[in-house]
Amino acid sequence: MTGELFSSVFLLLLVLDPLGNMPFVLSLLRDVPKERRARIILRECAIAVLVLIAFLLVGDWLLLAMRLTNPALEIAGGLILFLIALRMVFPPARNELAEHEMAGEPFIVPLAIPMIAGPSALATVLLASRQSGQMWVWVGAIILACAVNAAFLLASGWFARLFGKAGMEALERLMGLILTTMAVQMLISGISIAFHLS
Repeated sequence: MTGELFSSVFLLLLVLDPLGNMPFVLSLLRDVPKERRARIILRECAIAVLVLIAFLLVGDWLLLAMRLTNPALEIAGGLILFLIALRMVFPPARNELAEHEMAGEPFIVPLAIPMIAGPSALATVLLASRQSGQMWVWVGAIILACAVNAAFLLASGWFARLFGKAGMEALERLMGLILTTMAVQMLISGISIAFHLS
């Protein structure tokens, strides 16, 4: 059970990508008073936790209603994670993040959704709700992963000063390489089950 919790937290952290989101958070909150930034980050992370847990609890019902099989979910999950990993290893220009900048404090959008509880995280917990036999392990994993994610985002200024832009990009690429391996393993597993391969 501890091993499943650890692996679930690790997978969610790779999908949440706090290192890659740090520049976005710094840019989004640059005009917000420093004393308010921590409260905003914690509030948005709490909202994201509620959204992810809601998807986890109703995900199995949604997937059954759509008549999706486990191999299909495994292959789809592998493809989704692989595309996310490619964006981490070969990140697009950050110019599009400027489109989300807004006056005043962000509320729900774009921090809680889609930055934290985005399509990739929602898809991951939907897959987990069907595949995992221990739902509460994933509830704990969501809470722990989002807590670690919040800690990273709260320390984004410190990380930016410590590693610099080049160091942050190198760390994100390393996380992307790890996620690529996990995505390929999901694809292999899904294809093996679907085609009854040994």
